[in-house]
Amino acid sequence: MSASISDVRTKVSSTFDQSMKDLKDLVRIPSVSWPSFDSHEVVRSAEAVAQLAQETGIFDSINILRSRVSGGDGFGQPAVVARREPGSGKPTILLYAHHDVQPPGDLGEWNTVPFEPTEQNGRLYGRGSADDKAGIMVHISSLRLLHELVDSVDVGIVLLVEGEEEFGSPSFENFLTDHHELLRADVIVVADSGNWNTETPALTTTLRGNATFKLTVKTLDHALHSGMFGGAVPDAFMAFSRLINSFYSENGSVAVEGLLTNTIATPDYLDSQMRTESGILDGVDLIGEGHVLERLWSQPAITVTGMDIPDVAHASNTLLPTVSARLSVRVAPGQSAEEAFAAVERHISEHVPFGAHVVIEDVNLGESFSTDTRGWAAQSITNALSQAWDCDVVNMGVGGSIPFISSFVSAFPGAQVLVTGVEDPDSRAHSPNESLHVESFKNAIVAETLFLAECNSRDI
Repeated sequence: MSASISDVRTKVSSTFDQSMKDLKDLVRIPSVSWPSFDSHEVVRSAEAVAQLAQETGIFDSINILRSRVSGGDGFGQPAVVARREPGSGKPTILLYAHHDVQPPGDLGEWNTVPFEPTEQNGRLYGRGSADDKAGIMVHISSLRLLHELVDSVDVGIVLLVEGEEEFGSPSFENFLTDHHELLRADVIVVADSGNWNTETPALTTTLRGNATFKLTVKTLDHALHSGMFGGAVPDAFMAFSRLINSFYSENGSVAVEGLLTNTIATPDYLDSQMRTESGILDGVDLIGEGHVLERLWSQPAITVTGMDIPDVAHASNTLLPTVSARLSVRVAPGQSAEEAFAAVERHISEHVPFGAHVVIEDVNLGESFSTDTRGWAAQSITNALSQAWDCDVVNMGVGGSIPFISSFVSAFPGAQVLVTGVEDPDSRAHSPNESLHVESFKNAIVAETLFLAECNSRDI
């Protein structure tokens, strides 16, 4: 029999202090997976997660594993894989999260110490508190309680906690191939998204794809005196800015031929709410056209995320010979990342100003995602979320991209993929002052425990 909501709430409440303690311990480990940071901390984080998995008493095997980076010679960051085989006729549920985190960024913009978890006003502040160490602890906490709520744990469980998601999962494709049988599951629950708000749970049903690349624009073989040559010789930044401007229409929507848009159902949501949640300054207009959520969920976007040019403090009076930038293209669900990148590449070649030389390199592609919510697992987790929050679930899209989800879909085409999470509009994942809403964390544990108990009673 499935567990009752009252029993689950009681169990979660009685063990929640331990869940918070373990989460804080994980947040204290600065497990930044980027190559410029100490990789030992990512190893230490993986070891801590493996120990937590061991303490659940659920698994037949627990391993810390690596695979080779796609197209490279080295190995990726360590992932934890734990497996419990199912009883006869029972489903296997794969629970995904990641233990690596983003760099802290500018420490001066933090109100707390990034890797010292701090509770304030019902939120836990710290890098990784929401993205995604809380996701790990939702899984661990639910598994701890499962054997107390059911007569016999018969459902199969795979725990996969990746160690390089924040750096683009460069070895993930190989990892799925290398450990395919160990990871095989009927349902995949990805705890790396968010909720509609702190009072309303959500199931993420669509994600945009992405195409990122480095763009270099050159007009000169060396810098020139801006007074002696300015006005006759084009500098690289002038050409770069004209090229970037060609990506957009007057209202800021993307104007690249071949980038597709689509229309999807959207919940009630006002432009004013977007202004509040984004922190856009007074007097600054929102961009694009159509419903504001369609702009985020089902339309493309192009953003310059970084540039290599002299900073103001070291600027000299010269024409820049070269400008390089990192561009991020968000791709609407329903269009392949390869097709979208080809459209952008074609647009660039047709709009280069002044005959400037352009180089495109370091291209990374990630596919979009959409799910069918009619499957038994989607119905089950929707019911569990509704009970945990005592509120109807919102099926929402997300403007961001989680490319590894499409890798799951390709590797396990028969599995149902469900995307959940603990973040909310105030979590500020990837930004200074990242935080977790503590009550949402507790509700997420309740929901996943209910879901796993129901899976345990189901035959397939």
